[in-house]
Amino acid sequence: MKDFDPVSGATDDDLAAKITRLEEIILDLNHVVVAFSGGADSAFVAAMAHRLLGTEHAHAVTAVSPSLAGEEETDCRRLAEEWGLRWTPVQTAEMERAAYRANDVDRCYHCKAELMDVVGPIAELERAAVVLGVNVDDLADHRPGQRAALERGAVFPLVQAGFTKKDVRRASLVMGLRTWDKPAAACLASRVPYGTPVSVDILSRVDRAESALHGLGFRQVRVRHYGETARIEVEQSVLDQAIANRVAIIEAVKDAGYRYVTLDLEGFRSGNLNGAIADSSSSAH
Repeated sequence: MKDFDPVSGATDDDLAAKITRLEEIILDLNHVVVAFSGGADSAFVAAMAHRLLGTEHAHAVTAVSPSLAGEEETDCRRLAEEWGLRWTPVQTAEMERAAYRANDVDRCYHCKAELMDVVGPIAELERAAVVLGVNVDDLADHRPGQRAALERGAVFPLVQAGFTKKDVRRASLVMGLRTWDKPAAACLASRVPYGTPVSVDILSRVDRAESALHGLGFRQVRVRHYGETARIEVEQSVLDQAIANRVAIIEAVKDAGYRYVTLDLEGFRSGNLNGAIADSSSSAH
C-alpha cells in the first residue's frame, strides 16, 4: 500500500503522476503567459512554468486594478523577485465596464473578459498561451470567469492534470514554495453581495479593513460589505480570538470607513455569497 498524504488526500504515486502530467502539459505548451494573482494556484503554475521553460518562455503577468488587494500586488512583486520570474504588472479596467460595476451573478465573467483582453495581446505578441491557475475544485463553484477565459483561448493546466486544491498545496510544499499554505484571497469585489453596485470606494474600504485585520494577526479573513455594516468572517478556530480582540477589531474596521461591525459566527466560508444564487434558483422551482 502506498503512503497516504493527509495534506493532499492522495498517495505519493498519485501526486507524482499528476506532477509529471502537469510538466508534460507545460512543456508541450512551450511558451506561456501565466495570469499571476499571487495565490497558491497561480503561484504554483508560475513557479512550475519558470522552472521548466525559463524566463524566456515563461512570463508571469499580474492584473492590477482596484479589485486586487494592495497586499496581494506587493506579494506578487516579492514572489517574482524571490523566484526570479519574468514578471509584469498590467493595469486592467474592469471598473470601466458597466456590466462589471452592476455586480450581477455574472460579474466574474466581465472581470476575466477584461483580463483576457489585456493579457491576450501580450501572449499573442510572444506567441504564447495564456494559462490560468484554475484547479479541479474550482469547477464545482459558480465561477463564470472560467467561461470567459476559455472562450478567449485560455488554458487550465491544473485541471488538465487533475490537480485539486489540496494537490496544489502539497506539491507546492514539496517544491519549497512559501505559497503552499497561503490563505485564499479572491478578488475584493467578491465581498460585495450580488446586486449591490461595485465602486472604487467600496473596494478600497474593504481592502483597508482586511489589511488592518491581517495586521491584528488574522490570516484568513473576509470583510463582507453591507453598506455601513461590515460582516467579518474569520476561521472558526480563531473566533474566540476575534471576540477577545473585539475592541481592536471594531476600531480598525471603523477606521476603514464602516459604521457598524459584526462578526459572522459561522466563520470563514470561501465564496459563500454564491449561496444566494442557489437560494434564488431553488425558490424559482
